[in-house]
Amino acid sequence: MKRSKKTDDDTAAFERALAGKPTDEEYLLRLFVTGTTPRSLRAIQNIRAICEEKLLGRYRLEVIDIYQHPDLVKPEQVVVTPTLVRKLPLPMRRLIGDLSNTDQVLVGLDLIPKGGGKRT
Repeated sequence: MKRSKKTDDDTAAFERALAGKPTDEEYLLRLFVTGTTPRSLRAIQNIRAICEEKLLGRYRLEVIDIYQHPDLVKPEQVVVTPTLVRKLPLPMRRLIGDLSNTDQVLVGLDLIPKGGGKRT
């Protein structure tokens, strides 16, 4: 069976993360939303702005509407939306809400330490 380039890229990034090799850490993010509700749209807008400001060229964001892809909810253990899942770099993290608290999102993505010092 032939593997896709996306699968190969994900596998390589996962293996680099496990090995602890510096890679300018590529972030693989999945945002689970419920349709086009105001809260979902705010979460999409907020995470895109954060990624463009802090992770330019180092991230892949997948927005997943759970109404269109209900099969993806259970494996990711999503029980509330919006939920942002950071798949890479490891360890995996989950953030819940519309992501409007930028500092909290940056801490959750491990872009700044919990004490608030800048790390980007």
